[in-house]
Amino acid sequence: MSNEEIRFLPFDEASQLVGAIQEEEDVDDPDHRIFTVYSKDDRELCWFDFDEVVKDVKPVKGDKGREQVTEYILHRIPDWVLDL
Repeated sequence: MSNEEIRFLPFDEASQLVGAIQEEEDVDDPDHRIFTVYSKDDRELCWFDFDEVVKDVKPVKGDKGREQVTEYILHRIPDWVLDL
């Protein structure tokens, strides 16, 4: 495991870069869900474990819950996505 500290993009920069966050099946484990983050030009940037995000966010049902998850993820976009 690396001892490097993960640095995150500022929220505003992440908001401008991210085009979509999709809940998807993990291709390596069909019984597992992930949130895949795509850029505005449809490039896959990174992904987040569905169970971990839901555990941390505890989203409410409906649109408000989606907003909660989106905000959580946008605050955690690693800066290395700029190198992709």
